Amino acid sequence: MSPRQNKPHEIVERALELSRTDGCVVIASERSTANLRWAANALTTNGVTRGRSVTVIATVDGTEGTASGVVSSSAVTAAELEPLVRAAEAAARDAGPAEDAQPLVTGVPHSPAFTEAPAETSSAVFDDFAPALGESFARARSEARELYGFAHHEVVSSYVGTSAGLRLRHDQPTGTLEVNAKSPDRSRSAWAGRATRDFRDVDPAALDAELAQRLAWAERRVELPAGRYETLLPPTAVADLLVYQQWSAAARDAAEGRTVFSRAGGGTRVGEKLSRLPLTLRSDPREPGLECAPFVLASSSGDDASVFDNGLPLEATDWIRDGVLEHLLTTRHSAGLTDLPVTPYIDNLVLDAGGTRSLEEMVAASGHDGPALLLTCLWYIREVDPASLLLTGLTRDGVYLVEKGEVTAEVNNFRFNESPVSLLGRATEAGRTEPTLPREWGDYFTRAAMPALRIPDFNMSSVSQGV
Repeated sequence: MSPRQNKPHEIVERALELSRTDGCVVIASERSTANLRWAANALTTNGVTRGRSVTVIATVDGTEGTASGVVSSSAVTAAELEPLVRAAEAAARDAGPAEDAQPLVTGVPHSPAFTEAPAETSSAVFDDFAPALGESFARARSEARELYGFAHHEVVSSYVGTSAGLRLRHDQPTGTLEVNAKSPDRSRSAWAGRATRDFRDVDPAALDAELAQRLAWAERRVELPAGRYETLLPPTAVADLLVYQQWSAAARDAAEGRTVFSRAGGGTRVGEKLSRLPLTLRSDPREPGLECAPFVLASSSGDDASVFDNGLPLEATDWIRDGVLEHLLTTRHSAGLTDLPVTPYIDNLVLDAGGTRSLEEMVAASGHDGPALLLTCLWYIREVDPASLLLTGLTRDGVYLVEKGEVTAEVNNFRFNESPVSLLGRATEAGRTEPTLPREWGDYFTRAAMPALRIPDFNMSSVSQGV
């Protein structure tokens, strides 16, 4: 029997019927994807896939507290549900009391489309994009550059049902586009990426023009030593740094003295000014163009998520407001431990300081008092010190020298050592906020809008041979 013969809401209802424990949460997610790949100015592959995953969370009330058991599986039919439910129940009975145990969420209105078929994508999502991409291939061939890349679109329909009565559903479209341009001898490379919901707002010609300009900048190369340089971080690089910062912003970790958001002497830094600029870092499930699930979807528990919070409504949250740290990530459990408001993780991130300059205008204002650097993107980002959130990583696909308001050459790549929290405190300018795709974390986080940032002393700790 094909798993698609059973509708997701039927899977949820049947699992709840089978449950024999004190509480049960079922999450059924239906995923469809479409993709295109190309190399050397020609399409190479395309494909469409379908898949399903089911997570059953069983809770058991005991004399010492409530325990939970979580079991997930893929391609589950109604006939295969009972072993999955029984496994979750056995895991709950074998587990000790769950520290994050809370009553299951109630009182949330049912999603009106809960019983409807899941949303799907198909190759039709590329109907307008693919011909425009073909025109970019022709232009690139005529101008002696090669385009490589990947376009991916997926739609995930998530259905959540609980023994406490919740019946919720969310459809999440996600699209990403990454393009590399290379010179014929492969000595020069440039990258551009975009995030999109449906590919209708993606312009291949504009991306190709951006890449062509970067390859032209790289025709002249200058070697620079490691050091601290005035540096323009484009929105994609800012996104990579702040996404990692957000992943490291659990309130409990901060209250226990383990993170950059821990206050000396105890407690958290909530209420402390982090930036001289009027920076506001926020998340909103209803942010236009960056819409995400308006309720908690958690298939496991941790310091920043709890399976007991599934279905909890999410509201617009300012993490930093006008440069002041306002909130950290909390579950209902960790909010009680830290005496902070309940502010769960939300799957988008926006940084805004009211800036109006484009990156090009920021370049024109740079390099007048000495050389400045313009980055393309960051990659291989790793944490060095959680206490300061010191990160290390590499620049990639183009670091450019800016002199007297103009890009004059490409320079070598660097390894950097920086903390995003420190960068927010040292930034002297934020440009215009615009949607962007994080390069390093684009497989996990795509819904971001960031400005370019001007950092007067970005730490290029060593020269890198990366490209």
